[in-house]
Amino acid sequence: MTEPLGFDGKVAIITGAGGGLGRQHALLMASRGALVVVNDLGGAVDGTGSDKGAAERVVDEIKALGGEAVADTHSVATTEGGEAIVATAVEAFGTVDIVVNNAGILRDKAFHNMDASLVDPVFDVHLKGAFNVTGAAFKVMRDKGYGRIISTSSAAGIFGNFGQANYGAAKMGLVGFTRVLAVEGARFNIRANAIAPIALTRMTEDLLGDLGKKLQPDYVAPLVTYLAHESCEATGRVFSVGGGRVAEIFIGECIGYTDGELSPESVRDNWSTICNRDGYLVPAQIAEETKMFVDALR
Repeated sequence: MTEPLGFDGKVAIITGAGGGLGRQHALLMASRGALVVVNDLGGAVDGTGSDKGAAERVVDEIKALGGEAVADTHSVATTEGGEAIVATAVEAFGTVDIVVNNAGILRDKAFHNMDASLVDPVFDVHLKGAFNVTGAAFKVMRDKGYGRIISTSSAAGIFGNFGQANYGAAKMGLVGFTRVLAVEGARFNIRANAIAPIALTRMTEDLLGDLGKKLQPDYVAPLVTYLAHESCEATGRVFSVGGGRVAEIFIGECIGYTDGELSPESVRDNWSTICNRDGYLVPAQIAEETKMFVDALR
């Protein structure tokens, strides 16, 4: 039997943990010994309103099961909110070891009907929210030489989905965010990864129908818990997860076509070579992608 993964008092901030995926992450990590900051503003799916009891209820669940947790109801959508969430962790438990960027809202609409009232709040919670919370935590992690960051992306951003230009752009932005954190955090033993989950939550219950029975949020938490563990060396990676299935998603680059006198016509005439996926490469960071150019141009 393999050794169970324990957290031995590691401190985890989980945003949007008052329900759905975040609640499951919090319950599982707490059951493994993590000290958890349960952050949740308690708003509706579209981000309006608040219910400060949502975070408290999850804290009560954790404590009833013998774990340790504190509630935090600050909004991730502002720099001040992000700093306050991290301050809650430091005041309660002395440090921050893990950040799970899970808070999210939906404001779906076909792109031609989308305006700033639908775009800005989604960016503020998903993308800027991750910047705000992780930014404050990253300083603590750098100083101590340890950290684990998991951000919640989505297939809607990676692969595209009708009516979600705002959400998809923010979620794909988190992939770029993750890749850069992996590069910058490497020498400080900070690992950063992203997940693209599919699960039955308030945000997806109208979309999944009967399939939702097989896609409970507790199927996502095991991957997040592993990525948050000190033994996990993966970094800068993206994983699809749902219903018991876990699969890596990666961005590859074709070998391509090189012509020192490139013209629109040569692009047209060599289109099949440009798009030929045989022998593609998967650069881990920009230096590896740049090397592809260097090798081709030599």
